[in-house]
Amino acid sequence: MTDLPSSLAAPALFALLCWWFGTGAILWLVRRPPAAFRRSLVLFSTLLALSLWTTQQSMQAQTVANAYLGFASVIVMWAWHELAFLTGWLTGPRRVPLTPGAHGWRRFGESTRVVIWHELALLLNFGVLLAMQQGQPSHVALCTFAILWCMRFSAKLNLFFGVPEVGEQYLPRHLAYLGSYFRKGRLSAFFYLSVAASMAVWVWIVWEVVSGRVVVSTGWVLLASLLGLAIVEHLIMAFPTPMQKLWGWAMSRSAAAERVHP
Repeated sequence: MTDLPSSLAAPALFALLCWWFGTGAILWLVRRPPAAFRRSLVLFSTLLALSLWTTQQSMQAQTVANAYLGFASVIVMWAWHELAFLTGWLTGPRRVPLTPGAHGWRRFGESTRVVIWHELALLLNFGVLLAMQQGQPSHVALCTFAILWCMRFSAKLNLFFGVPEVGEQYLPRHLAYLGSYFRKGRLSAFFYLSVAASMAVWVWIVWEVVSGRVVVSTGWVLLASLLGLAIVEHLIMAFPTPMQKLWGWAMSRSAAAERVHP
């Protein structure tokens, strides 16, 4: 029992730091002058290739080290996708604001064309991980990617259906047109459904341990923490949140860089 708090705290803190630092790093990089995008993409593409190898290594045994390795490897993969999207390199064939007055299927079609290449890249990455997972005992990496993808897709749908805080002010300048695709308004029924479903899954994961059906492991804590943080990101869309206080080191310096390099 004396080891339980430390077994929970260390991986939970690791997940929190990956979420906080990874988000801040991407916010900073995509607000640098466009000339720096190529260097950033080359660096992260190299890290992406390395992360595929380390992910495969992490799947080969259920150990504490492999749980951390698999989780961190997928965070690096995800960072590549976010960087590729937010630099404007991998978005979609449509790169203009939403047609004024568009609604219904037309709005859905235009919204899809804005991000379709990025969504296909994520699905391709997930397919690669599924192929790598075959016959391997550790599922931390695959589950990490699945949580990130599902919760990101849920967030996108919430921005489509409507939330009070769409966060368009945090888009880099070259992607400002994406803000026109967000619907700012009252919380939709989908928001309540998506948050309730996510929280139900999180409670179930925790209950499996509390009831003794699952033994606490590093991988379990990492995944539970990541899902909890993703739920918090959803709740941020419902309430005004000063993001600068979370990522001030990235936002303030990035904003200054954008003013210097319009």
